[in-house]
Amino acid sequence: MARALALATMCLLAAGLSSIAGQGLFGAPLSAEYVRAAPVQPGSPTAVVKPFYEHVGLELDLAQRNHFVDPAKSVLDKSDALRKSGQGECLDPNMALDNAAYDRAEIDNSLKTVEAVKGDEAKVIVAFTVAGNPHRLEWKFRKVDGDWKVTDLLSVTGEWALSQYQCE
Repeated sequence: MARALALATMCLLAAGLSSIAGQGLFGAPLSAEYVRAAPVQPGSPTAVVKPFYEHVGLELDLAQRNHFVDPAKSVLDKSDALRKSGQGECLDPNMALDNAAYDRAEIDNSLKTVEAVKGDEAKVIVAFTVAGNPHRLEWKFRKVDGDWKVTDLLSVTGEWALSQYQCE
């Protein structure tokens, strides 16, 4: 898991996301080349992420699988197969919340997002606080047939990545 954190940190630096304090997340504001200004645009990566913070556990809902592509989709599909086989669960039902206790009001009051788009790749950094503990997640995207699809979900604070789960 330490490798996943190191990789996530390097990705943040490489994308210029190490400087997001102006947004209340990490450092100084991103350059205009990377950041899409508010409000959230329909079909944007942030618009894809938003429902996962409005409905806990939505990432495990089969009806939402069209928002994911590999490697994330493969892990979610393997998790579904494991659950259906009766052999147990592989993934936590509130990954979008970094597996933290769910407190709707606290999350709503502290939730911040920053979107970075470069070509056909994008990232949405999500930050929130639960019980005084800060959480940071990075949603990775790739544009597929004109739509933004989630390729991975990484927890910067929890040191895990969806793509690293072995649901077998």
